[in-house]
Amino acid sequence: MSTTRPCSPGDRGPEPGDAPGASQAGAPGVEAPQGGAATVTSGSPGGRQVRRLSFDGASGVVPLARDFARQALYAWAWLPAATADQRAAAEDVLLVVSELVTNACLHAEGPDAMVLSCDNKVIRVEVSDRGAGQPAPRTPHRAGRPGGHGMFIVQRLCLDWGVVRTPDVAGKTVWAELGAPA
Repeated sequence: MSTTRPCSPGDRGPEPGDAPGASQAGAPGVEAPQGGAATVTSGSPGGRQVRRLSFDGASGVVPLARDFARQALYAWAWLPAATADQRAAAEDVLLVVSELVTNACLHAEGPDAMVLSCDNKVIRVEVSDRGAGQPAPRTPHRAGRPGGHGMFIVQRLCLDWGVVRTPDVAGKTVWAELGAPA
């Protein structure tokens, strides 16, 4: 698992903002979160579905992000889960969402946006912020020590994760990918 390998633009298909046919909040099956704005793109090339949540002016961003992710999991048929493995995979996605958004709150003045994308095998979570720091699991990891477990949890649950920075733009996007249950 990588903590620094960035995913190059276009490496995983079209960028969410470049996807054609994006519809605004209020589209069928998408509720605009209170204090945020939602965008849904479906049927993009490669069968990837994308949902974007803006945190502009939002409060309570962690529960807002979890609720938004839960709605996406229902739309993508990860929920309701038919098996314990499927239920665990959906809960892992929600936990990773919580950890990445919480880290943006604690270390980067809050998140700007979250993008969730899904194909048949992988869900990708991206959280953008204006922070300059570099997320990394604490080493050595001490399970009994309070705090500092967020990126360790992300590292353990995800297939891969990393940070993407855009030249001449403040901030970063922290991304993580989780596999679908078998």
